[in-house]
Amino acid sequence: MRNQRTAHRFKVSIGMMLALFCAIGSFWLLELMNRSGAELQADRRLNEPDHIIERFSLVRMTKDGKPSYIISGDKLTHRPVDDSSEIDKPVVRSLSGENAPMDIHAARARIDDDNSRVVLSGDVRIDRAASATAQEFRLRTPELTIYPDEDRMQTDKPVSITSGAATMSGIGMAVNNATSQVEVKQRLRITYPPHPR
Repeated sequence: MRNQRTAHRFKVSIGMMLALFCAIGSFWLLELMNRSGAELQADRRLNEPDHIIERFSLVRMTKDGKPSYIISGDKLTHRPVDDSSEIDKPVVRSLSGENAPMDIHAARARIDDDNSRVVLSGDVRIDRAASATAQEFRLRTPELTIYPDEDRMQTDKPVSITSGAATMSGIGMAVNNATSQVEVKQRLRITYPPHPR
Protein backbone atom coordinates (compact mmCIF):
# COMPACT_ATOMS: atom_id res chain seq x y z
CA MET A 1 0.00 0.00 0.00
CA ARG A 2 2.88 2.27 0.86
CA ASN A 3 4.48 1.46 -2.50
CA GLN A 4 1.21 2.31 -4.23
CA ARG A 5 1.13 5.75 -2.50
CA THR A 6 4.74 6.42 -3.45
CA ALA A 7 4.04 5.35 -7.03
CA HIS A 8 0.91 7.52 -7.06
CA ARG A 9 2.84 10.56 -5.71
CA PHE A 10 5.59 9.92 -8.25
CA LYS A 11 3.02 9.83 -11.09
CA VAL A 12 1.37 13.01 -9.81
CA SER A 13 4.77 14.72 -9.46
CA ILE A 14 5.72 13.72 -13.03
CA GLY A 15 2.33 14.97 -14.27
CA MET A 16 2.75 18.29 -12.45
CA MET A 17 6.31 18.69 -13.82
CA LEU A 18 5.07 18.02 -17.36
CA ALA A 19 2.20 20.49 -16.87
CA LEU A 20 4.70 23.08 -15.56
CA PHE A 21 7.03 22.56 -18.53
CA CYS A 22 4.08 22.88 -20.92
CA ALA A 23 2.97 26.11 -19.21
CA ILE A 24 6.51 27.58 -19.37
CA GLY A 25 6.84 26.46 -23.02
CA SER A 26 3.48 28.01 -23.91
CA PHE A 27 4.42 31.26 -22.18
CA TRP A 28 7.79 31.32 -23.99
CA LEU A 29 6.11 30.62 -27.34
CA LEU A 30 3.53 33.36 -26.72
CA GLU A 31 6.29 35.85 -25.86
CA LEU A 32 8.22 34.85 -28.97
CA MET A 33 5.14 35.36 -31.14
CA ASN A 34 4.40 38.73 -29.51
CA ARG A 35 7.99 39.86 -30.12
CA SER A 36 7.84 38.70 -33.73
CA GLY A 37 4.57 40.56 -34.21
CA ALA A 38 6.02 43.73 -32.68
CA GLU A 39 9.11 43.46 -34.89
CA LEU A 40 6.91 42.91 -37.94
CA GLN A 41 4.88 46.00 -37.03
CA ALA A 42 8.12 47.98 -36.57
CA ASP A 43 9.39 46.78 -39.97
CA ARG A 44 6.07 47.73 -41.53
CA ARG A 45 6.29 51.19 -39.93
CA LEU A 46 9.87 51.57 -41.23
CA ASN A 47 8.63 50.98 -44.79
CA GLU A 48 5.85 53.55 -44.45
CA PRO A 49 6.45 56.70 -46.51
CA ASP A 50 7.80 59.74 -44.71
CA HIS A 51 6.95 62.15 -47.57
CA ILE A 52 4.10 62.18 -50.05
CA ILE A 53 4.10 65.11 -52.47
CA GLU A 54 1.39 65.63 -55.07
CA ARG A 55 1.93 67.50 -58.34
CA PHE A 56 5.63 68.11 -57.82
CA SER A 57 8.60 69.26 -59.90
CA LEU A 58 12.29 68.62 -59.13
CA VAL A 59 15.28 70.16 -60.95
CA ARG A 60 18.63 68.37 -60.95
CA MET A 61 21.61 70.67 -61.52
CA THR A 62 24.97 69.96 -63.15
CA LYS A 63 28.24 70.54 -61.29
CA ASP A 64 28.58 73.97 -62.90
CA GLY A 65 25.11 75.04 -61.73
CA LYS A 66 23.08 74.57 -64.93
CA PRO A 67 19.82 72.56 -65.03
CA SER A 68 20.49 69.01 -66.23
CA TYR A 69 16.99 67.53 -66.08
CA ILE A 70 13.56 68.15 -64.56
CA ILE A 71 11.45 65.38 -63.01
CA SER A 72 7.76 66.04 -62.39
CA GLY A 73 4.73 63.87 -61.74
CA ASP A 74 1.31 63.45 -60.19
CA LYS A 75 2.57 61.99 -56.90
CA LEU A 76 5.94 61.29 -55.28
CA THR A 77 6.19 58.83 -52.37
CA HIS A 78 9.50 58.65 -50.47
CA ARG A 79 10.35 55.60 -48.35
CA PRO A 80 13.11 56.15 -45.75
CA VAL A 81 13.91 52.44 -45.22
CA ASP A 82 15.85 52.32 -48.52
CA ASP A 83 15.80 56.04 -49.46
CA SER A 84 13.79 55.30 -52.61
CA SER A 85 11.04 57.33 -54.27
CA GLU A 86 8.07 56.14 -56.32
CA ILE A 87 6.42 58.47 -58.83
CA ASP A 88 2.99 58.20 -60.43
CA LYS A 89 2.87 59.46 -64.06
CA PRO A 90 6.43 60.77 -64.18
CA VAL A 91 7.70 63.20 -66.81
CA VAL A 92 11.46 63.63 -67.20
CA ARG A 93 12.84 66.46 -69.35
CA SER A 94 16.54 66.28 -70.18
CA LEU A 95 18.07 69.70 -70.78
CA SER A 96 21.72 68.84 -71.37
CA GLY A 97 23.65 69.34 -74.61
CA GLU A 98 23.00 71.36 -77.70
CA ASN A 99 20.16 69.11 -78.89
CA ALA A 100 16.50 69.88 -78.30
CA PRO A 101 15.13 68.86 -74.88
CA MET A 102 14.22 65.15 -74.54
CA ASP A 103 10.90 64.33 -72.86
CA ILE A 104 10.31 60.98 -71.15
CA HIS A 105 6.84 59.81 -70.06
CA ALA A 106 5.76 56.63 -68.21
CA ALA A 107 3.01 55.31 -65.94
CA ARG A 108 5.35 54.80 -62.96
CA ALA A 109 8.93 55.41 -61.89
CA ARG A 110 11.17 54.31 -59.04
CA ILE A 111 14.23 56.37 -58.11
CA ASP A 112 16.89 54.69 -55.99
CA ASP A 113 20.65 54.18 -55.52
CA ASP A 114 21.17 57.73 -54.27
CA ASN A 115 19.13 59.19 -57.15
CA SER A 116 21.50 57.66 -59.71
CA ARG A 117 19.00 55.14 -61.16
CA VAL A 118 15.46 55.73 -62.46
CA VAL A 119 13.37 52.68 -63.40
CA LEU A 120 10.44 53.67 -65.63
CA SER A 121 7.59 51.24 -66.31
CA GLY A 122 4.25 51.21 -68.09
CA ASP A 123 4.18 52.56 -71.68
CA VAL A 124 7.55 54.34 -71.59
CA ARG A 125 7.83 57.02 -74.29
CA ILE A 126 10.85 59.18 -75.14
CA ASP A 127 10.44 62.07 -77.59
CA ARG A 128 12.91 64.66 -78.85
CA ALA A 129 12.00 67.22 -81.49
CA ALA A 130 14.28 67.74 -84.48
CA SER A 131 16.98 70.40 -84.12
CA ALA A 132 19.76 71.87 -86.27
CA THR A 133 22.12 69.09 -85.10
CA ALA A 134 19.77 66.07 -84.73
CA GLN A 135 16.73 64.45 -86.31
CA GLU A 136 13.43 63.88 -84.52
CA PHE A 137 13.73 60.91 -82.12
CA ARG A 138 11.07 58.61 -80.63
CA LEU A 139 11.49 55.51 -78.42
CA ARG A 140 8.77 53.16 -77.12
CA THR A 141 9.21 50.31 -74.60
CA PRO A 142 7.30 48.81 -71.63
CA GLU A 143 10.19 49.37 -69.18
CA LEU A 144 13.41 51.40 -69.16
CA THR A 145 16.19 51.95 -66.63
CA ILE A 146 17.96 55.32 -66.86
CA TYR A 147 21.28 56.25 -65.26
CA PRO A 148 21.09 60.06 -65.57
CA ASP A 149 24.52 60.83 -64.12
CA GLU A 150 26.14 58.42 -66.60
CA ASP A 151 23.92 59.57 -69.51
CA ARG A 152 22.91 56.00 -70.39
CA MET A 153 19.77 53.81 -70.41
CA GLN A 154 18.89 50.14 -70.88
CA THR A 155 16.02 47.68 -71.09
CA ASP A 156 15.58 43.94 -71.66
CA LYS A 157 12.04 44.44 -73.03
CA PRO A 158 10.87 44.97 -76.64
CA VAL A 159 11.83 48.41 -77.94
CA SER A 160 11.11 50.48 -81.04
CA ILE A 161 13.09 53.57 -82.06
CA THR A 162 12.37 56.12 -84.77
CA SER A 163 15.05 58.60 -85.79
CA GLY A 164 13.95 60.83 -88.64
CA ALA A 165 12.49 58.45 -91.26
CA ALA A 166 14.55 55.43 -90.10
CA THR A 167 13.13 52.86 -87.67
CA MET A 168 14.77 50.23 -85.49
CA SER A 169 13.19 47.56 -83.29
CA GLY A 170 14.30 44.59 -81.23
CA ILE A 171 14.38 43.09 -77.76
CA GLY A 172 16.80 44.42 -75.17
CA MET A 173 18.69 47.66 -75.66
CA ALA A 174 21.56 49.63 -74.18
CA VAL A 175 22.14 53.29 -75.10
CA ASN A 176 25.13 55.37 -74.05
CA ASN A 177 24.49 58.99 -75.01
CA ALA A 178 28.00 60.05 -73.95
CA THR A 179 29.59 57.75 -76.56
CA SER A 180 26.62 57.75 -79.03
CA GLN A 181 26.45 53.94 -78.90
CA VAL A 182 23.20 51.96 -79.27
CA GLU A 183 23.10 48.18 -78.85
CA VAL A 184 20.00 46.08 -79.51
CA LYS A 185 20.46 42.57 -78.14
CA GLN A 186 17.94 40.37 -80.01
CA ARG A 187 15.77 40.40 -83.13
CA LEU A 188 17.23 43.63 -84.48
CA ARG A 189 15.30 45.06 -87.41
CA ILE A 190 16.30 48.34 -89.08
CA THR A 191 14.37 50.12 -91.83
CA TYR A 192 16.05 53.00 -93.70
CA PRO A 193 14.15 55.29 -96.07
CA PRO A 194 15.13 55.06 -99.75
CA HIS A 195 18.04 57.26 -100.79
CA PRO A 196 16.97 60.34 -102.75
CA ARG A 197 18.29 60.21 -106.32
